[in-house]
Amino acid sequence: MRVGIIGTGMLGAGVGLRMIDSGYKVAAYNRTRSATVDLENAGAAIMDTPRDVAASSDFVIICVTDADAVRSVVFGDDGVAAGAHDGLVVGDMSTIDPDDSRKIADRMHAECGIKMLGVPVMGGPDAAKAGTLVVIADGDKQAYNACSGVLGDISQAVHYVGTNGTAHTIKIAMNLQIASLALSLSEGIEIVRGGDVDPELFLTVLNSTYFGTGMSKKKAHNMVRGEYSPTFLLRNLKKDLGLIMGFIDARKIRLDVAKAIDGAYADAVAAGLGELDYTGIHKHIQSGSPKRA
Repeated sequence: MRVGIIGTGMLGAGVGLRMIDSGYKVAAYNRTRSATVDLENAGAAIMDTPRDVAASSDFVIICVTDADAVRSVVFGDDGVAAGAHDGLVVGDMSTIDPDDSRKIADRMHAECGIKMLGVPVMGGPDAAKAGTLVVIADGDKQAYNACSGVLGDISQAVHYVGTNGTAHTIKIAMNLQIASLALSLSEGIEIVRGGDVDPELFLTVLNSTYFGTGMSKKKAHNMVRGEYSPTFLLRNLKKDLGLIMGFIDARKIRLDVAKAIDGAYADAVAAGLGELDYTGIHKHIQSGSPKRA
């Protein structure tokens, strides 16, 4: 199967590199061509337009910022729709509103005859390169079956969850977990620092219990040191929290904690921390605490 990648930021590039390592023929496109250098060096064919990627691929994975960007690369000039051919399947890995995912999938099928899968993932660029992502997939079951091997090669688990929109509903719920865990860790670190206790002692105890998480084991030590090298930008997590706010407002779901978390990330972005890793929320929390030796 020929695989296309549209959007070669940190995650998209990681997926593309994994595909090449797995033996797939990969075509890639990114609006900023410099972001395709690693893929080109690894053997990917770099295309001039999304249309070219679609025309030379059986399965195109889109990994862009938001729903408007998805629409642009699919329906815009020289978009994926212009390169449609029999059997083409598109997988949208972008984190977008579930209703937008459903509408884009319906339009793609009605206007272009393309079947679209929602394939948001859990895990960052390192997990993509290692093939240890968790994929949440939805859409046409026949199209999913045709592409499940590709999805399996980038992941440790693939969950097929039903019709279009379902995967992105679960994805935004998962990203709320990410945001809340990062905040909880940040505040825990500041509690123990406020009591003149080494935060590493807190992490040692936490990680020996049921309440330890991948984040507390892999990221929290960097947080303690004030290191926030990005694998997932804080501003992008704030964007996803905005999707959650729109989702719950439209459905009249009351989530007071989620709204407080959204507010904290909005303040962090306003403070200029958006280009840090999402765990940089700790720097924002720490900025409100007394300075300690």
